[in-house]
Amino acid sequence: MKKNNNPAEDQTIFTGKTGEIKLIVLAPGHFHASLLQKRNMPQVNDSVFVYVATEDVGLKQYLLAIESFNKRDEDPTNWQIIVYTGDDFLNKMISDKRGNVIVLAGNNKEKTGYILSAVDAGLNVLSDKPMAINRKDFLLLEEAYANTEAKNVLLYDMMTERYDLLNIIEKELINDYDFFGELQSGTPEEPAVYMESVHHFYKEVAGTPLIRPAWYYDVEQQGEGIADVTTHLIDLLFWKCFPDQAIDYTTDIGNISSTHWPTEITLAQFTKSTGETSFPNYLQKYIDNSVLKVYANGTLHFNVRNRNVNLKVTWDYEAPEGSGDTFVSVVKGTKAILRTEQNKEQNFIKQLYVQKPEELDEKQFSGNLQKAVEKIQTIYSFVSVSPTSVKGEYLINIPVEQREGHESHFKYVAESFFNFLVNHDMPEWEKANTLAKYYITTQAVKLAEK
Repeated sequence: MKKNNNPAEDQTIFTGKTGEIKLIVLAPGHFHASLLQKRNMPQVNDSVFVYVATEDVGLKQYLLAIESFNKRDEDPTNWQIIVYTGDDFLNKMISDKRGNVIVLAGNNKEKTGYILSAVDAGLNVLSDKPMAINRKDFLLLEEAYANTEAKNVLLYDMMTERYDLLNIIEKELINDYDFFGELQSGTPEEPAVYMESVHHFYKEVAGTPLIRPAWYYDVEQQGEGIADVTTHLIDLLFWKCFPDQAIDYTTDIGNISSTHWPTEITLAQFTKSTGETSFPNYLQKYIDNSVLKVYANGTLHFNVRNRNVNLKVTWDYEAPEGSGDTFVSVVKGTKAILRTEQNKEQNFIKQLYVQKPEELDEKQFSGNLQKAVEKIQTIYSFVSVSPTSVKGEYLINIPVEQREGHESHFKYVAESFFNFLVNHDMPEWEKANTLAKYYITTQAVKLAEK
């Protein structure tokens, strides 16, 4: 970012002082829009401006969440929300320019256009994923990033998974050459990296159904599964396996292929999830024999710098009783294999395992593992390692009480972004890798549709 010599005239100048970040929440439609405000942040002004077309479900949920933060007994916030509603909300937001950081979390159909409009208006953007859900959006996102330097603003993707303690520790292990070696090349059939994520449309939180907006079931508004959940998976791949390196999608990414298939939703299930008693008109083209088909599932293969990667994302309607979302990840190094699992065996809590490759000596492997864990313990003293019942396999013990939940990670994302605004030091790889990520996902959607 370029510096302006007259800070009083330029809202793009940030010093870290109290209240200088002035948030504008644009068309909130996902609960992530409120999570940035779950805790007080001194740098953020208490007055927050919201611009939206109508008083829809998304706005109501956002306002209820903020009210709950303000009224809680412990560590209450003090947000003052000023709402503007009207069909001209985007132009009104730009002409008013009452803030300096736009927060986007909601319907993805127009999101990339909002990003470009905000950047061109000289506003910084902190966006929830996905920032692009199709090829047209990717080109808009590329244009937006190209314009950030001239407009002296930053554009940033909310990649909360980087703040998950298990991911942080796995990254340390992957980048310990004596323990992990190098990332294998793998093959399309036996990839170097495999990740599989299973989610559910209908779920209850603290005994209360999570109400989703009807548009969440429209892939033209929410995006397909391979354009949405995979953004986190690809980001973790780049962040862990190629740290501080810029991935150029024009030269480093190849052999993209994908498939997709629908989750079938009955009207009764749709009503239970959304509160709507009928399918909206925009969903009619996806209905077959009274069943809504949502292309929320898919597989994605590509290689990055000649390392083969396979991803799979699945959205079922509802988890079987006593279960929840699941996840598995396998990362193969030349000296060790890392596996993350979140399944019934782990009580649906992510756990990290390491496995000795067959050709390696057990004594040498366990010695290298112990040294790697000892390095980690200099920062995270509570981490330990223990063998499992499987030969050559070990559990990296990360106590649950030391882990923070997903909702707490949003504050860390925001603080990182605000530091970039103050210090003008957002790494170049953030931009390159974000573009590479969305190039892969939007190409995957295009290929799957064929």
